[in-house]
Amino acid sequence: MSIKDRIQQDMKDAMRARDKERLGTIRLILAAIKQREVDERIELDDTQVIVVLDKMVKQRRESITQFEKASRDDLIAREQSELEVITPYLPAALSEDEITQLIDAAMQATGASSIKDMGKVMGQLKPKLAGRADMGAVSAMIKARLS
Repeated sequence: MSIKDRIQQDMKDAMRARDKERLGTIRLILAAIKQREVDERIELDDTQVIVVLDKMVKQRRESITQFEKASRDDLIAREQSELEVITPYLPAALSEDEITQLIDAAMQATGASSIKDMGKVMGQLKPKLAGRADMGAVSAMIKARLS
């Protein structure tokens, strides 16, 4: 069963359970997927759905940070509840050791030796790490290794 099918099934389950919060978040997910499909005139596969979900998670985390600065506890709670609904659809997060191993392999494969080669390394890692690691943190790790 694809991720998209699983999300649609979970929407039906949330409707039956009359879980309004979960249903609202699942509808947001499906709307984001549908928007991308319509914009690009394609049917999204699992890897593309993961990219959409990863983007949604990143947006929620950034919003939580902003709301914490503004002391808006009500909005923080809403964003965190949406994050809890979205996160299970993403693949399991990688540990720091696994990310380090992937960075090392990518650096060897591209022959990266200086900060100028960072784009090559990121280009190779991005598809492997989509939805499984925070790309900002990965970028910082690569910079530290290359400098």
